[in-house]
Amino acid sequence: MDNVDEQILDINELQNFKKRPLIGVAVVVFKNNKVLLGKRKNSHEEGKWAFPGGHLEFGESVEGCASRELMEEVGLQAISLKIGPWVENIMDAGKKHYITLFVFVDSFSGEPQLLEPDKCEGWEWFEWENLPSPIFPTIITLKNKISISDLTNEA
Repeated sequence: MDNVDEQILDINELQNFKKRPLIGVAVVVFKNNKVLLGKRKNSHEEGKWAFPGGHLEFGESVEGCASRELMEEVGLQAISLKIGPWVENIMDAGKKHYITLFVFVDSFSGEPQLLEPDKCEGWEWFEWENLPSPIFPTIITLKNKISISDLTNEA
């Protein structure tokens, strides 16, 4: 190592890296004109209802992330996936900046199971026009953009 200083990441660079937006993938599962939501726990926005989903991993496709998260969290195998719209949210009093990509699933196998009880209280089906409260911020943003007919026509 010729110059040790070149090997050490500048603290300002590290702080800037931590402030980059995160990419989330939310899986909108449809059944009989209802969507599947789980009540979050032990995570940011705890106690709010949200779609299954998670962070896009490096090198992973959006569809691959949606399929993985749906299987890991709910035990459902997606048969038909379609990438939908995206939204942008600043959450947790400005501490987190998310770009969330929505993936629609209208065909799947299996029944919803609670596979991560440390992260979710349970899964329930809700009508799009009658969502529970409190609801995850990305869903509010999505709901302000599109109607259920837009969702079901996309899926």
